[in-house]
Amino acid sequence: MRTQLHHLVSEMARLSGDAPAVTHKNATISYAQLWNEICSFAGGLRHLGVARAERVAVYLDKRPETIAALYGTSAAGAVFVPINPLLKPRQVAYILADCDVQILVTSAERLDAARADLDRCPSLRHVIVVGDGDASAPAAYGVAKWTAVAQGEVSDPPPCSTVDMDMAAIFYTSGSTGQPKGVVLSHRNLIVGAESVSTYLRNTKDDVILSALPLSFDAGFSQLTTAFWVGARVVLVNHILPDDVPRACAQHGVTGITGVPPLWLQLVERPWSLEARQGLRYFANTGGRMPKTTLERLRGLFPSATPYLMYGLTEAFRSTYLDPREVDRRPDSIGKAIPNAEILVVREDGTSCGPGEPGELVHRGALVAMRYWNDTARTAERFKPAPGRARGLCCPEMAVWSGDIVVRDEDGFLYFVGRKDEMIKTSGYRVSPTEIEEVVYDTGLVRDVVALGIDDPAIGQHVALVVSAVDGGQVDTKALIAVLKKQLPLYMVPRDVLVRGTIPRSPNGKFDRNLLRQELQSAAAMVD
Repeated sequence: MRTQLHHLVSEMARLSGDAPAVTHKNATISYAQLWNEICSFAGGLRHLGVARAERVAVYLDKRPETIAALYGTSAAGAVFVPINPLLKPRQVAYILADCDVQILVTSAERLDAARADLDRCPSLRHVIVVGDGDASAPAAYGVAKWTAVAQGEVSDPPPCSTVDMDMAAIFYTSGSTGQPKGVVLSHRNLIVGAESVSTYLRNTKDDVILSALPLSFDAGFSQLTTAFWVGARVVLVNHILPDDVPRACAQHGVTGITGVPPLWLQLVERPWSLEARQGLRYFANTGGRMPKTTLERLRGLFPSATPYLMYGLTEAFRSTYLDPREVDRRPDSIGKAIPNAEILVVREDGTSCGPGEPGELVHRGALVAMRYWNDTARTAERFKPAPGRARGLCCPEMAVWSGDIVVRDEDGFLYFVGRKDEMIKTSGYRVSPTEIEEVVYDTGLVRDVVALGIDDPAIGQHVALVVSAVDGGQVDTKALIAVLKKQLPLYMVPRDVLVRGTIPRSPNGKFDRNLLRQELQSAAAMVD
């Protein structure tokens, strides 16, 4: 029975040990080999004295050792904390200190860059260095090579007292304000998510799934769990250039890709050979609504592939997906609840919204995370009793109140309106930035766009755009505004348009709205 995360690999090693599990660059390891690596690392952690529920952070690019460290931590009964390799030392140190990490797995280069900041992490006892480089030991913590820690012990780890409702991982996600917050996930959360997503994606052992998103991003980590649930193969890509993705698809016969809108906006413009395209069975989107024009171009590029439009949040992993058979009729919909979840649309008082009435999306079921790490205030804001359930219970069922505004149609399909904290409040109206962005994309005058609300004492907020040009050309801002004036109500027409060569993204690949808003707000204040 698969009740803990590492059971996904151990079960496949038992059933199909010779089947390919992970490909990195030009090398592929089998499920049996991966399980041996996991067991070896788990044995090394126990030798270092790691106790149940202690935190092990993994700050690496994607490689087999990264997966062995994440799943080996689970096998040792500890809690893994994946850290995006793009984060800078100061950000990494914040995460390590915030959740009292005891062991850090990283590369020599990243350790060298972070040494000064690690002094702010009093709980850190050991650093395990993967790859070549110096492994000397500072006074505050010991440093050891991966080859010295993960060696020798290849037998299955002894059963530990961990159960499916215990902590398995802490994923850090950007907050709307302040420092990142750690979302605590149980083994049950991760396993049910693997089963649910692989079911509606129709994954099988014959799939080759591209891992293009960071493993520190819940959708990126899902590429591992959904593959391991069915015994498929994962191809690890640390893509620096968009051309790396079609190249990997051609080389390895990729059948499934999941991306976020900014990634798809890049990939749709790249040349894809027939060899890169012909094996693709599905492509999926998460992390924001895909522009209709981009979706149409992708469907033209991959005519034999099935599109899956998904919506999720780290606090509940995945919430909805649109049945591919509905894409032509409802391309703007985020679909309905995934298996093992119920999605409610409620008013501020918790009562249910009617069809066509905007309300907050509330997710209940086995995928609801445990809490935020060490943050009772924000946990109480987001994790609250499920609306409409029995009141007065000593242990009420907790649901995730997403902060996302959606609307449900007469047939039960959901449509994303916007974030509570991203909604633009202008001239007495509440405006969804997504609605403006769709119109801008449809003009064909820009490649990327982000719509934001900028504080304005006269009207509350005015609309501003940050855009980038198509294929390195120019953006005719006057022409853009002229078109928008014809297609949008006056209160939705942007006052400012800022053209950037590239629009900054967060470590998870989404457009960094917080940074852009701060820049535009500062610029507006200077003008005033």
